[in-house]
Amino acid sequence: MNDLTGAERLARRSRAVTLLALAAMTLLAWAWLLEGAGMGSGAMAMKWDAGRFLTAAAMWWVMMIAMMLPSAAPLILLYARVHRHSGDAPPTAPFLAGYLAIWLGFALLAAALQALLERQGLVSAMTMATDRPWLSAGFLIAAGIYQLTALKDVCLSSCRTPSEFLTRHYRPGAKGALRMGLIHGTYCVGCCWLLMALLFVGGVMNLAWIAALTLLVVAERSLPGGPWIARISGVLFILSGAAILLV
Repeated sequence: MNDLTGAERLARRSRAVTLLALAAMTLLAWAWLLEGAGMGSGAMAMKWDAGRFLTAAAMWWVMMIAMMLPSAAPLILLYARVHRHSGDAPPTAPFLAGYLAIWLGFALLAAALQALLERQGLVSAMTMATDRPWLSAGFLIAAGIYQLTALKDVCLSSCRTPSEFLTRHYRPGAKGALRMGLIHGTYCVGCCWLLMALLFVGGVMNLAWIAALTLLVVAERSLPGGPWIARISGVLFILSGAAILLV
């Protein structure tokens, strides 16, 4: 009985540590965004050399951590609980490393796109937003259409059902955890990549816009009507883009 009680205490302590670590990472990411994420006026005035690119990529990566980690937390916690039942310490660190590695790849691509758009004069270096109505409309309509596609449904379904994901992809050990993190990160990027592109519409460092998109991602993945929220938001994005073109 004492052994069982000790095991239960260890499991609860491990869950608490995992939850606190995820919360700390999210809060630190948001705090860095509030501080400007290293993108002060001096950094934004720099030419696009290696230093500017790495700063922009770091900004995108931390932003993705702030926006995506809250919606990924339920799967990470469920994975840790399942692994604890096997009697081993849960390798949540490799799982998280795989997940964040996928978003790092996305951050590098987003920084490259930002550099390209700025060099073409399509995105402001100061606001990191486009002032071209046709481009804003294009981003909105593209994101709206994607919200209605079957690929979006598949990726969203995987993100909404942690238990089914673990049933399909569970592997033991650190390598298995890393593999699952990579797979889950890929589904997450597939679900949200065009939503993240909308940051160029409202401003990449517009905190209100970042928060609004974060709430949409969480609602899609967590609320009972998540798939319908995705579809309705898609229609609204399309209508907003069309309105910009017409007006």
